[in-house]
Amino acid sequence: MTSPAIPNPASTVALVRPGPQDAMEIFMNRRPEKMETYAGAYVFPGGRVEEADWSEKMLTLVRGISPAQAQQILGVDWQPEVCIGYWVAAARELFEEAGILFFAGGDGDASLAAQDNPSGRLAEKRQSLQRGELDFPGLLKSERLRCDLSRLNYFFHRITPEHYPVRFDTRFFLAALPEGQNPLHASDEVAESLWIAPKEALARFESGNFRMAPPTVMVLRTLAEHDSWQALCAAYHLA
Repeated sequence: MTSPAIPNPASTVALVRPGPQDAMEIFMNRRPEKMETYAGAYVFPGGRVEEADWSEKMLTLVRGISPAQAQQILGVDWQPEVCIGYWVAAARELFEEAGILFFAGGDGDASLAAQDNPSGRLAEKRQSLQRGELDFPGLLKSERLRCDLSRLNYFFHRITPEHYPVRFDTRFFLAALPEGQNPLHASDEVAESLWIAPKEALARFESGNFRMAPPTVMVLRTLAEHDSWQALCAAYHLA
């Protein structure tokens, strides 16, 4: 009998914003049909946790949460540095796939409109990051930025069942869209993207024309329980 595949550590971000009439919308990507996992499915930005996400170099460039706090929130007995890697991976994957960067400069400024952090230059470096020509700590250091992990609210945990050939141990995070930033419509790992109300996404899923994995559906059902943007922010302390 074949042993179950070992789950790969992964992080996913449910990015939300206020919608019409105090409703809320969530950002979703459709994966290209050529992808190895969840091809053609609608997902939230995310991916595998890499060792570089909890490297000594990376840990000098984060703010908002400590490794010990990350370990406490996850409720595990792993090394604290490994725990905070889930937060870093969430921020990195969100930037790679959607162009959204949770950051702060030396003066605490977190706006892409800041004079010393033009969005065009960061967009070019995002492409270098995707091609493997630049790592995430190198990008942040070159721009004199720190990754602001306080924007990520730990939300949900899911491990792929044992009968799947590829498995993930995924931590889901909830985050509000930063003011002044807009996600990309498409990228190398994204066929298209859209903002959609959770209830609308669930209705499309039930009609059979909006394919999603079970954990994505579970997250949407939880968020759909909140009737307004204000209620969601109050429940999850979104900034």
